[in-house]
Amino acid sequence: MKKILAVAILATMTNAAFADVHYSLSVTQPEHHLGNVRVAFPETAQVHLDIKLPAWRTGRYEILNLANGVRFFTAKDDQGQPLSWEKINHSTWRVHLNEPTEVNIDYQVYANELGMRARHIDDSHAFIDASGFFMFSDSFRQEPVTVELDVPKAWRSVSGMDNAGSKHRFKAADYDVLLDSPIETGINELHKFKVDGRDYELVIWGDGNYDVDLMLSDLKKLVTTGNIIWHDYPYQRYVFMVHATSGASGATEHVNSTIIQRPRNRFASREDYLSFISTAAHEFIHTWNVKAYRPQGLVPYNYTDINYEKLLWIAEGSTSYFEDHLMVRSGIETTDEFFAVLSKTINRHLQTPGREVQSASAGSFDKWINQGGDHGRNYSTSIYSEGSLISMALDIDLLSNSNGEISYRDVHRELYKKHKLPAGFTADDVKAILTALTGNDYTAWWQQYIDNPAIIDFDALLAKVGLSFELPEQAKAKPSLDAITKHTGELLTLTHVQRDGAAWEGGLTTDDKLVAINNKHVGKDLTASLEMFQAGDKVTIDFIRRDALMSTEVVLSKGFNMPKQVVANKNASAEQKALFKAWMGVDHPNLVAQ
Repeated sequence: MKKILAVAILATMTNAAFADVHYSLSVTQPEHHLGNVRVAFPETAQVHLDIKLPAWRTGRYEILNLANGVRFFTAKDDQGQPLSWEKINHSTWRVHLNEPTEVNIDYQVYANELGMRARHIDDSHAFIDASGFFMFSDSFRQEPVTVELDVPKAWRSVSGMDNAGSKHRFKAADYDVLLDSPIETGINELHKFKVDGRDYELVIWGDGNYDVDLMLSDLKKLVTTGNIIWHDYPYQRYVFMVHATSGASGATEHVNSTIIQRPRNRFASREDYLSFISTAAHEFIHTWNVKAYRPQGLVPYNYTDINYEKLLWIAEGSTSYFEDHLMVRSGIETTDEFFAVLSKTINRHLQTPGREVQSASAGSFDKWINQGGDHGRNYSTSIYSEGSLISMALDIDLLSNSNGEISYRDVHRELYKKHKLPAGFTADDVKAILTALTGNDYTAWWQQYIDNPAIIDFDALLAKVGLSFELPEQAKAKPSLDAITKHTGELLTLTHVQRDGAAWEGGLTTDDKLVAINNKHVGKDLTASLEMFQAGDKVTIDFIRRDALMSTEVVLSKGFNMPKQVVANKNASAEQKALFKAWMGVDHPNLVAQ
């Protein structure tokens, strides 16, 4: 009898392997940000079926507790009869089964988290990331899926997934592809183009001061740059989704698309536009780095818990590093514009005391729990900026030691060749690639720059490629509190106090409100209030803390009214200029015919 039962269960599970999981979303109350979801799971003979909603979404390494928007959960069998269920943790519903049956579940989702880029519904659109809407079961995670939308007639639906017979119906190979293929449906504009035999779409939701023709022109340039690093493209069709918002901003990479959000009035100026298009470049690079190959700790994704990984600085920081390379090589960004961006990154790094405390590997591992704000800046590192600068240091080291023949691009080309999903790569894999490319052991380098706080000599590093990092000629010395302030009401409030800086040593901390310096009221401009002093002067600062007036003495430090800048060295040698071209793919700005 036991043998017969086992065969029956095996047969049921085998049949289920050829059955799709069907999802449907009905948007009937968009003005209230509500949607109704139905999921039909194939027949199963399990005693119970655990059904889950992800607790985070890919690309954002933070537990988001997405199940908090779910209400009115019900479960029924294939005859429409109710099934008993219980919620067993923050994002898992356990449905109990008395006999083999299909499992059909219904629930309502509240979707009003636009900036989270997981779910949003309003009267003009819905942005659907499966992590915020669609539950899954591990038992059927590898099965094909279909998604059907019931939305207002005037809405258009766009996704990196293939259509499945109608304009609001899509299909994917499995749940992982569904989760990595968001849908934008609503009142939007859609532009299609083809480059090198591959299909692209640009869909824009929201009015804004963007120039569609410029966006299309530069996106066409951008998508030709993949072979600068990799040997092929991992997609045949790719969708750029853009949200022009009332404040939400950010972006997320997906396997066949990206979603980019910007305030609707932040597209027109050159600085704002470069920020937009560099974000597009960043997400485009992720199509390889993260979506085609990624660190082992993220393979496969665990959607309901933290995915610890010490190489997020490669996943995100190296992506940030390469974005300007693609922009410069494609002609979208000038070298001067690149130098301005690099200057900001380096200055921000040098003004972040956390770089002396936390290593890139520790910052990667702790990304899920790292605090932001003042404490984060004083004691933590960013996987983005820190990882970008470490990537630059490694790239220039490789180039200079090989006379421009070997670069960090070669490392990522090898990662793509040898460690494509479903396998992940480790730190040892990266070091092995470095050794294979150069013949050198990078264990000591890794220890110095990755496993310990990285101390980068930017003067020596940039000099190798004919650049300098220096103060502008017009820069003037000024006294400084080594703090950042924000004007709130009639007073300036400290928002960042640099560890071991002047304000820090004087006992000031964030949220202190400055009242007076040497009995003179501090106005809206701290710089103006400090003009009468010199670096090294001891001043008395009156401030408010916990609604009480307090006082402290501070010794002012030395600062400058302008930050250091990356500039082309006018006296760069031919060797330095050659290395610059090998590095950036364009001529050194001061190239002179020899």
